[in-house]
Amino acid sequence: MKHFRLTALAASLALIAGFASAATLRVANVGDVQSMDPHSLNETLQLSFTGNVYEALVQRGKDMKLVPALATKWTQSSPTVWRFELRKGVKFHDGTPFTADDVVFSFQRGAADGSDMKGYTAPIKEVRKINESTVDVETNAPFPILPDTLTSLYVLSKTWCEANKAERPVDRRKGVENAASFRANGTGPYRLKERQPSTRTVIVRNLNWWGQFEGNVDEVVFTPIGNDATRVAALLSGEIDVMEPVPLQDVERVKASANLDVLQGPELRTIFLGMDQKRDELQFSNVKGKNPFKDKRVRQALYQAIDIDGIKSRVMRNAAMPTALMVGPGVRGFQADMNKRLPYDLEAAKKLLADAGYPSGFEVGMNCPNDRYVNDGPICQAVAASLARIGVKVNLQTETKNTYFPKILRRDTSFYLLGWTPSTTDAHDAMFALMASPTDKGQGQFNLGSFSNPKFDELTAKVQSETDDTKRNAMIRDAFKLHQDEIGHIPLHQQSLAWGLRKNVSLVQLPDNRMFFKWVTVKGK
Repeated sequence: MKHFRLTALAASLALIAGFASAATLRVANVGDVQSMDPHSLNETLQLSFTGNVYEALVQRGKDMKLVPALATKWTQSSPTVWRFELRKGVKFHDGTPFTADDVVFSFQRGAADGSDMKGYTAPIKEVRKINESTVDVETNAPFPILPDTLTSLYVLSKTWCEANKAERPVDRRKGVENAASFRANGTGPYRLKERQPSTRTVIVRNLNWWGQFEGNVDEVVFTPIGNDATRVAALLSGEIDVMEPVPLQDVERVKASANLDVLQGPELRTIFLGMDQKRDELQFSNVKGKNPFKDKRVRQALYQAIDIDGIKSRVMRNAAMPTALMVGPGVRGFQADMNKRLPYDLEAAKKLLADAGYPSGFEVGMNCPNDRYVNDGPICQAVAASLARIGVKVNLQTETKNTYFPKILRRDTSFYLLGWTPSTTDAHDAMFALMASPTDKGQGQFNLGSFSNPKFDELTAKVQSETDDTKRNAMIRDAFKLHQDEIGHIPLHQQSLAWGLRKNVSLVQLPDNRMFFKWVTVKGK
């Protein structure tokens, strides 16, 4: 008994010592996390934040390489079957044990109507429970990068979802909510304490997490602050510890502060424009009876009329890299020699429009977020100003991403701006999600203008299954050439990351713009 009491005392003292340096981290972002449901929106901030509460079978380490998460090991038993050995002893935040049933359920939920994760589940034919700690994932065809695709497919508790009528994912397109919108029950290092949409969200350390914390953050208070000046003022005054992004015009000002720093680096995200190429008549245009964007000459005219160097220097303050491809450096399959934009040429653009039957131009509505990407609103304003020079009048509508994403995901748009970071860090991700013809199985889920080329689709399927890197790279090149030749989209640039933080905060900045609080340390203030 005496030995037990001493041991218990030692444990208590260790616990107290461990939390003596525990800290609260106050984080601000230009926009809010849309939902606590990790299957509801395939957006970086959404996946980044909920990735602190929920976990996938596989995750990325600080070097972006795959490391075990809820699965400790994965092997291929055949070209189309992957076996995942699950981590034992893991519990959800409510104390329910994590088992293979939760994995099977979560994969099915991620593939269900309303899910924004269909792009990740589409290649999967079946998920089978072998025993409580083993599952087999069978793909429709060989898919060598399957583990890469699973880093964003988070696992939920089957029991909790059934008890709370959250078996189906929240559907952002239809405004359908359920318990998973506002509550959470994951296995991750942090659990949800408070959720006030558009105001603040608080998560606290999960004391029963299976992993090891490398930082000392006990509580995270996340606050959306849409106004750039207000967000910067909050950082300068000490009201917040970390902000993302730092407005480009304020980077030097923040750097000049004795207590602050700016963490900058390249981002894998590509910003681009999409056009409705499916409808016979555009929803938002003065052209009746036909769709100008079905004509490649019109798409090319818009491309060549955009002053990309002006956007880079004046709007982005040189914190952007103009691109001709839908993926950037750092993404497997990027073709550096193909990354050459068509020339900025207003006269050539005017001739293309005239040849297409629009010598005086036309009007078109354009949708754009104003709180999602770096200077997204000003980018769209610059695009509108450029197109006005060739007679294309853009009726620009900028709005918060809270209303923007549901609208464009319903394809309720004629012309739009979007950004994309391949979560797999592989070109196939962008090909499959953004450029391949849309299907109800998840292919082309974010090809919101419905660009379609059967040859491109065929190459996408081949790239998915090809294991020979040389052959695979050649197929990616052929696909990119098709997309470039048809002006399937108008790529603009890769933006740069800029996080503002107090100098007593150390964190890890990943090129996919995800922030994991388990790695953050806050020293004495």
